[in-house]
Amino acid sequence: MLDHLIRRATVVDGTGGPAYPADVGIRGGRIVVIAEPGTVTEEAVTSEDADGLVLAPGFVDPHTHYDAQLFWDPYATPSMNHGVTTVAGGNCGFTLAPLHPDRPEDADYTRRMMSRVEGMALAALEEGVDWTWSTFREYLDALEGRIAVNAGFMVGHCALRRHVMGADAVGGQPTPAQLDAMLALFHDAMDAGAWGLSTTQSSTHSDGDGEPVASRHARAEELLALSRAVGEHEGTQLEAIVAGCLDQFSDEEIDLLVDMTAAAGRPLNWNVLTIDAAVPERVPRQLTPSERARAAGGRIVALTMPILTPMNMSLGTFCALNLIPGWGEILALPVPERVERLRDPATRAEMLRRADSKEAGVFRRLANFGRYVIGDTYSAANEGLSGRVVNDIAAERGQDPFHCLVEICAADDLRTVLWPMPTDNDPDSWALRQRTWEHEDVMLGGSDAGAHLDRMCGAPYTTRFLGDCLRGRKLVPLPTAVRMLTDDPARLFGLRERGRIEEGFHADLVLFDPERIDAGPATLVHDLPGDSPRLDSKAIGIVSVRVNGVETLRDDKVTGAVPGTVLRSGRDTRTVSTA
Repeated sequence: MLDHLIRRATVVDGTGGPAYPADVGIRGGRIVVIAEPGTVTEEAVTSEDADGLVLAPGFVDPHTHYDAQLFWDPYATPSMNHGVTTVAGGNCGFTLAPLHPDRPEDADYTRRMMSRVEGMALAALEEGVDWTWSTFREYLDALEGRIAVNAGFMVGHCALRRHVMGADAVGGQPTPAQLDAMLALFHDAMDAGAWGLSTTQSSTHSDGDGEPVASRHARAEELLALSRAVGEHEGTQLEAIVAGCLDQFSDEEIDLLVDMTAAAGRPLNWNVLTIDAAVPERVPRQLTPSERARAAGGRIVALTMPILTPMNMSLGTFCALNLIPGWGEILALPVPERVERLRDPATRAEMLRRADSKEAGVFRRLANFGRYVIGDTYSAANEGLSGRVVNDIAAERGQDPFHCLVEICAADDLRTVLWPMPTDNDPDSWALRQRTWEHEDVMLGGSDAGAHLDRMCGAPYTTRFLGDCLRGRKLVPLPTAVRMLTDDPARLFGLRERGRIEEGFHADLVLFDPERIDAGPATLVHDLPGDSPRLDSKAIGIVSVRVNGVETLRDDKVTGAVPGTVLRSGRDTRTVSTA
């Protein structure tokens, strides 16, 4: 007997092939029958009529930071609401394990680092996670049996360094014995099922003390030793972030990424390729590592988002504005001093100069303050300004836009929420995206879901992209769009029997209404431990989500089931050849 039968669905199977009508039967967590509608004679415990609905493989998000959130939110919301059934975590060099058992202060350091660098609320990290593990295996075991999605995790380079070197991980170099200990620790983690190594060399990544995070101090020989270790385990990967990921790689960064993937003999992915027709030289430069890697026997994959991710800013809390050169020191001042400095015309002029300089890189996109929309406000002086564009308010007041924005924020003690309008929402940029997605080493993803919780909301990229493909710009046909969200990332990570609707595959499935599929606007909610805020977005048109055959979501409501699996390298992933 079947556990469940989905009748008369329009199946888009993840291969990129044309849609077809079918009945799909599930038993024991697997897809066991795909047949013409009305031809399945085996009885089923439950069934449903999916006439007019699309049945697709569950979406695979290749870049998340759900490492902590899964402990208080096993449903990985809002990603699962938007059809995601598998998430890749442990990215950017940051993981919650291993932790040194004799140094309880390491957990506090890790919490403060994650709060600073990945925008996770410190109260949520303190109250929502028990922090009882030491080894990476113990961390994975702590999640096993209690999550609704499938989740795999890289090992963060910063955690490896901290475990072996203690406080010297920031600023120091490992002795030969320490490097050996780091490698042994890393091998243990991969033996336990870790997917491989993640690391960051990005200049934007600082710990809770404001110092460059531990992996930024690693030299090439350390990174290559760890990369070679990755190649000794089945089904493993590399993920790396360097400063040039945000704009354009330097020659040295290209050399490093190519050397790492070649040393490992494993794919390396990086996040995120920003596509903007106003900077036409960026895409060719950012794909140069991919071309060189193939010649060297490796593979480098660029992740890129198929939507413009909603992102809010503030002069009062840490956000992307702090990363503009010269801005961080001003925005770190106590609020009264910050307001005084921001109101100084000479200070504002210098801030604008730095924001529009070449050194600002991709953050130059944030420098057109007239195109910001005012979000939530908190004072009588700002009543009626929410939803208005700064340019219009500035014209009424006879101020330049940045001065106007500063005065609005100052009236709210810098609590004002600011929404920058994207600068790359033009037809030429979308046409460039469409062409770039066709490259063999470009893959959709980069949501950062689980991180930067009150600043951005990338998790709904799946539904918003599908809605755009069906009823908006229609840049790619639906079968191609589904393949890009399912089979492509599943193949990159070597996931066994996932990413397609195929007999024998795991029944990770999403059922949606093609007439309605979309994502609602990003809204601020306070539902994290400690009443901490985050941005959320409702899924539209998602009828059902199944993970390993069990329904986890129906009509945007979680069912309470937790059938997800901690995906372990080797057992659940196979080695992906770079040859």
